Amino acid sequence: MSRTRLLAAAFTVSLLAGAASAQQPTPTPQPSANHLALARDVALASGITQSFENILTSFPERLRQTTVTRPELAKDLNEVLEGLKPEMELQRQQMVNAAARIYASVMNEGELKEIAAFFKGPAGLKYLSSQPVIIERMVNDMQPWAQQVAEYVMVRVRAELGKRGHQL
Repeated sequence: MSRTRLLAAAFTVSLLAGAASAQQPTPTPQPSANHLALARDVALASGITQSFENILTSFPERLRQTTVTRPELAKDLNEVLEGLKPEMELQRQQMVNAAARIYASVMNEGELKEIAAFFKGPAGLKYLSSQPVIIERMVNDMQPWAQQVAEYVMVRVRAELGKRGHQL
């Protein structure tokens, strides 16, 4: 995923999270093992954990790019990175578990069962497979929209400040 797409996805998620935060869920007690397992299943099935995967797979590539001027390091760097794969998998699992705890803290087991069933069903699978296209189109539509809104706000701010004797 390109940096622009990743940023757009993060922006979209933050907008959705902001809207969702208006509906504060009631705190739940410490989730059971089954509750956490369902939450983990939803986190994985929803595709939200793919961003963890993207980060972990892009990091070694960025390291390789930074050492391109030092070709003598390539063999050793590749061996070191290969050796770190189990540790990186542990890091990924920590984030998956964190996501599961968050899901479990805002949704009960029944809700998580329904959501997991959705993602495993035809509509959920279509939803997941459509996400890259939807995000790309949203990014393409958001760029001119954001520019238009910025220009509109600037015109309005200048006009209002002008009424108060200020020039911007």
